[in-house]
Amino acid sequence: MAWDIALPDGYRLHDVLAFHQRDAENVAEHVTPQRLRKAVVLAGTPVLLDVAFEGAVARCSALADGEPTDAVDSAIRGALRNVLGLRIDPQPFTDMVAGDPVMGPLAKRQPGLRIVQSATVFEALTWAVIGQQINLAFAIALRRTLIQLAGPRHSGGLWCYPDAAGVARLSVDDLTSRKFSRAKAETLLRLSALVADGALDLEPGPANTIADISEALLAVKGIGPWTVNYGLLRGYGYEDCSLHGDVAIRTALQPLLGGDERPDIAATERFLQRYAPHRTMAAAHLWASLHPRGDGNG
Repeated sequence: MAWDIALPDGYRLHDVLAFHQRDAENVAEHVTPQRLRKAVVLAGTPVLLDVAFEGAVARCSALADGEPTDAVDSAIRGALRNVLGLRIDPQPFTDMVAGDPVMGPLAKRQPGLRIVQSATVFEALTWAVIGQQINLAFAIALRRTLIQLAGPRHSGGLWCYPDAAGVARLSVDDLTSRKFSRAKAETLLRLSALVADGALDLEPGPANTIADISEALLAVKGIGPWTVNYGLLRGYGYEDCSLHGDVAIRTALQPLLGGDERPDIAATERFLQRYAPHRTMAAAHLWASLHPRGDGNG
C-alpha cells in the first residue's frame, strides 16, 4: 500500500530524522537525508514503513509480512502520523506564548517545532521504562537488545520493534543476562503481560479515556508519573503532558528563571501549569533550548 501525506509549512525534517536515527546500528530504523524506513509490529503483523521526503510531501508505503487487514491498515496510518510528528499542531502554543517573557522567546527561536512520536504507544512506554535512570547511550543499547530478543525480523531486513506479546514471551533471565537491571526487566515484562492479555487496554475511547489509561498505568508496579507522561507524549501525542519530573526540563528552566540551582519538581510543576492545556509543547521547547537543532529528547 502507498499514499502521499502533505507536510505542513515550515516542516522541520531534521528533527524527525534525528529522533529516528538515535541508534547508529540501524537495527529497526534506517535513516538517510531524504528517507526514513522503520520496522515495527502493528496489529500483530511485522510491518516496514518507508517514507521518502520530496519537498512538502511525504511519499509513504508500507509492506506487511502477513495478510492485510483493516486493523493493520489503521495501525499503519496511525503509526505514520506518529513518526512524522503530525499529531500535535504547534501553532496554538505559539499563539498562547506570543507575549510570554519566558516561553515566548523560546518559541520564536524554534518556529514549527513539533513532537515526534514513537510508532506505537507500547514502543513509547517501553522506551520510557528502558531509559529510566541511565544515560542515553546505554538506553539505546538496551533498546537494541530488546528489539533483537523480542521482535521478528522483517523480510525487508530490519528488525521490528516488538509488540507486547513478543516482549511478554521473554523471561527475566533473558533480559538480566543482557545488562538489564532486574527491576527494569520485571517492569517491562509485567507491563507487556498486562497489555498482551488485555488486562491493560492502551486503546483510548469513550469508555477508556486518557485519564483512565493513565490511572491504570500508574497502578503497574515500576511505572511512575514520569513514565506515564512520557508515554502520553511520545505514544499518544497528548497535548497537555506535564514533564515536571524530567531532569532536562528542570535544567532548561534554571537559566530562564535565574536561579542558582535547578528548580525542584514542585516548582517546575507550578511553572508548567501556566501553559496548560499546551504543556507538551512547553516541554518540547524547553528540551529544544538545550539542543537548538532538534527536540533534544529521547
